[in-house]
Amino acid sequence: MIRVLIVDDQALLRGSFRVLVDSAGDCTTVGEAGTGTEAVRVAAETRPDVVLMDVRMPDLNGIEATRLIAGDPKLAGVRVLMLTTFDLDEYVYGALRAGASGFLLKDTPPAELLRAIRVVAAGEALLAPKVTRKLISEFARRPQSERPIPRRLDGVTEREREVLTLIGRGLSNAEIAEHLALSLATVKTHVGRIIAKLEVRDRAQLVIVAYETGLVAVGA
Repeated sequence: MIRVLIVDDQALLRGSFRVLVDSAGDCTTVGEAGTGTEAVRVAAETRPDVVLMDVRMPDLNGIEATRLIAGDPKLAGVRVLMLTTFDLDEYVYGALRAGASGFLLKDTPPAELLRAIRVVAAGEALLAPKVTRKLISEFARRPQSERPIPRRLDGVTEREREVLTLIGRGLSNAEIAEHLALSLATVKTHVGRIIAKLEVRDRAQLVIVAYETGLVAVGA
């Protein structure tokens, strides 16, 4: 069973999400939280597989709560799926930099939300092309002085750099395999090694790395 923590400041929405999650045969709700601070506490107590995290909340917003959860070594296996009614670039960028594994709007169809939970729980990132474009757009608008200092890519092989570049451009593993004439298993191996070498949580973080290191030029 995929264990889910639901975080939203509106009790009605939390209840609706709980009904949806518990109606799926492979998911169950293990807790609820109405503020960011409460979310961090309940996540530590329940250690869910996935946190459905609202962005705008009193006390502590969802991005900061995500940062605290993602930064806690004891919660290394917890994945955060951001949910919001606001389709704004800065939320996408901030959420992914904070450690979120995915980003969806609250008007996402129920079946798609459940699929997203399963994808994130499996350790994958949920980055639709639209979200990837928003991430790139936000990064491009930032003055060079405000962009994070690029991390080094020491130890990353040339082939791994090729894979990382294509991840940054929004390609799936299957598309990367076709582009580089590799097997899907080989691509998955490369992705796993890149994640380990760069010490990031998942594929969502790799997209950010690809741009911050200059492997993918803004607008490419």
